[in-house]
Amino acid sequence: MNYVHIVAVLAILQFFAFGIQVGRARGTYGIKAPATSGHELFERAFRVHMNTLEQLVAFLPALLIASLYWPNGIVAGIGVVYLIGRILYRRSYMADPARRALGFLLTVLPTFVLLAASLLGAVSRHAA
Repeated sequence: MNYVHIVAVLAILQFFAFGIQVGRARGTYGIKAPATSGHELFERAFRVHMNTLEQLVAFLPALLIASLYWPNGIVAGIGVVYLIGRILYRRSYMADPARRALGFLLTVLPTFVLLAASLLGAVSRHAA
């Protein structure tokens, strides 16, 4: 079983789930496309979704490249921390955007660890 691929798919599904929540907020608060502002709770849901997209751009390649050089279970475990971080980020941002720090840290730290592991692996090892 390739745990890294499972984490990658879960990250994409999480992104889609956040997008569905934006769509629901559009309906709940009467925000018609293409507007991206209006009710504060819609704007929060929209920002969580966009921030998740911004994070995925770095996370997914780092996850997949690191898995070429390091054990699948370890890389996937780091990826799970990212997924949990995104959940915490969303929950805290929706409640009070000023309290999003823990979720944000649990998102960016795993990404930076995976980026460092990718670079170290590429420089010092042959692909597994």
